Amino acid sequence: MDLVNHLQIEEHLRDCRSCSIVYENQKALKSAMATDSLYFHALPNLQNRIRQTLRVSDRETSRPGGKWLWRLVPALAAVAVIVVIVLLLIWPGPTKDELLANDMVSAHIRSMMADHLTDVPSSDQHTVKPWFDGKLDFAPPVVDLAADGFPLVGGRLDYAGSRPVAALVYQRRRHVINLFVYPATDTSDSGSKLSVHQGYNLIHWTKSGMTFWAVSDLNLKELQEFAQDIQN
Repeated sequence: MDLVNHLQIEEHLRDCRSCSIVYENQKALKSAMATDSLYFHALPNLQNRIRQTLRVSDRETSRPGGKWLWRLVPALAAVAVIVVIVLLLIWPGPTKDELLANDMVSAHIRSMMADHLTDVPSSDQHTVKPWFDGKLDFAPPVVDLAADGFPLVGGRLDYAGSRPVAALVYQRRRHVINLFVYPATDTSDSGSKLSVHQGYNLIHWTKSGMTFWAVSDLNLKELQEFAQDIQN
């Protein structure tokens, strides 16, 4: 900085308290950063080990073929990157059903953790079904299975599979069953498919233009009974 600008800055610092405070803080910080207490001083033993390692590395490099080996390092790194890319390209990854299953399990867990199991708590299907009117672009079928040992608890709006869905809540003793319903992309009916994710049992199927996902920690045999009762 030339003398003129230097004098102008000094004059400004004398007249401007806010800039003067910033300047003094910067000076204090610079002084503090220069103290020995902020630096780690290696113990003699560590210093000796580092020097010994560097000497061994130098000897290996100076040997016949040593430099040639070091030149191979970038090439080997490039090969490793190519291998990783190829594996990512040929690895099939999760299927659509697996991704949906993860979504459904996450929605089920959220409903249990956030104390938001139902938006409309009711065991009356004629109360639960019309509650969804105007909230979704479809009308989910709602049935009461109390006579079969799966009483209706209520319903709520949820989000899974990248879209809003109807969640119908049933119960079997102390086990909660979330039945997620949304329009199917394929109108043809499909049989029940079973899977297990994160310790939860899942059954999903398509019927009458709707996709159904039943998720619960209920044992698989009873969850299958539930799915059959819903489909009947």
